[in-house]
Amino acid sequence: MVAADYVVVGAGSAGCAVARRLAESGASVVVLEAGGSDTAFGVRNLIEIPGAVAVMLSTPQLKKLVDWGYKSVPQTAALGRVMPQPRGKVLGGSSSVNGMLFVRGNRRNFDDWAADGAPGWSYDEVLPAFKRMEDWEDGGDEVRGAGGPVKVRRQRDLTPASQSFLDSAPDRLGVRRLDDYNGAEQEGIGVMQLSADAGARYSSSRAYLRADPPENLLVLTRARATRVVLAGSRAVGVEVVGADGERQVIRADREVIVSAGAFDSPKLLMLSGIGPAAHLRQHGIETVSDLPVGENLHDHLFVPVGFQMKSALRRPTPAYFMRGLARARLRRSGWATGAQFEVTGFVRSSGAKSVPDLQLLALYWLYPFPNQDNEGAVRPPTTKPGLSVFPALIYPESRGTVRLAGSDPMLAPLIDPAYLQADKDAEVLLEGIAMVREAMAGVGDSTGEIVPGPAYSDPAELRRILPNIVHTEYHPVGTCRMGSDERAVVDPQLRVRGIEGLRVADASIMPTVTGGNTNAPSMMIGERCAEFVLAGA
Repeated sequence: MVAADYVVVGAGSAGCAVARRLAESGASVVVLEAGGSDTAFGVRNLIEIPGAVAVMLSTPQLKKLVDWGYKSVPQTAALGRVMPQPRGKVLGGSSSVNGMLFVRGNRRNFDDWAADGAPGWSYDEVLPAFKRMEDWEDGGDEVRGAGGPVKVRRQRDLTPASQSFLDSAPDRLGVRRLDDYNGAEQEGIGVMQLSADAGARYSSSRAYLRADPPENLLVLTRARATRVVLAGSRAVGVEVVGADGERQVIRADREVIVSAGAFDSPKLLMLSGIGPAAHLRQHGIETVSDLPVGENLHDHLFVPVGFQMKSALRRPTPAYFMRGLARARLRRSGWATGAQFEVTGFVRSSGAKSVPDLQLLALYWLYPFPNQDNEGAVRPPTTKPGLSVFPALIYPESRGTVRLAGSDPMLAPLIDPAYLQADKDAEVLLEGIAMVREAMAGVGDSTGEIVPGPAYSDPAELRRILPNIVHTEYHPVGTCRMGSDERAVVDPQLRVRGIEGLRVADASIMPTVTGGNTNAPSMMIGERCAEFVLAGA
């Protein structure tokens, strides 16, 4: 039997961080990753070249190599659409297949967590973890870190279309042009920051596992956790099924840390008898701890708004992608060494209170939206060059669930984000579209809106089509909520309520989603978890 002081389930954004920090203390650590290696032949280039993300997730044959292929249940408030829910199926988890956009969130997010029953999670308390994990291109100061494992830099060599947006949008919207939205203030518009450097992605795996790996850290790939092994109310190990179908138990002498993400962490807890008792009974699972596991699912939504601009790019063709990827691989230059999103902004709708509630993201080609699984999807009516600007809903009111499809661990979870079920979510997105239209009025060589287009200038018509053009940013959170009340699955030290020796550390513990892309705060959560464990908290 394989045994270690700590067993970490999931080598994703948070899991890699917590595993490395625990191993640095001298403790023995086993990391279980259900997916494969991120350096395997045919996979490494897809992951490490930043621009390859668009190819990875849009080419079915490649997508199967790196993504679990999850989908939502039909969304009742979005025309019954079934939404893709990509999750990384390799070391690094979703940090290996995401857009690499590095956004900490608004400082108020963490203060709100602390005020809502999670002491120890205020901005001032999480800031050291953020600083410790990053190596910011401008060096360290009172809010930014230097020398950490995750390289962070600004997007370089903006396309003329993105530059035009950056130059004019702040004045049009009455906000500042920001040099660093992860610094003292978030509100404003600035150049995107990436977890990348020298033309290569910095996934959590590359940052925490591959750099000078300690001998006391064992990483097992294609090892799918099927349940947490409990001795009474204490976690003592993890049952695993390998690629050959053979089952074994990995013993944890001190603790088990579940870092399988917002979908699979609640799934694993429920398979282990930790979750809503009535739901577990439906699947013949004995309840060990009756907790609201799988509740509170929420996610960021956006709407693509496209404008024809000669200074942007044509919708990329396969040949264009292949040339760009080859240049990035051989010369470490060209568009594929950066992100397709070059500029971002954080602005307030009319109903926003203390913090921006809309994120703007500028993409230098026309986005083919909204959903490849939806036969009625609206697509750009032209192959001409264009700039897409996405208004993204930062703080949705809609709340959904993750549930078991059955007691078989190989079944995908039932994912219901409940998109647009709260009326306010649609209202904020519609206002975001209006703000994008205002921001783009007269920008550079823009010759007008293509999508949704002039046919949807009327608010009523735009509201009607919204359920068919809204899309997820793939930022699911909240399903193992952290707190101090009955709504919580884990306490502020990330310990699962009612179970000893078991913690959860990933985006599932967020009480509410952070203000922006979620990869950076997920890695921070891994750093914080290791702090709690090593402090004996």
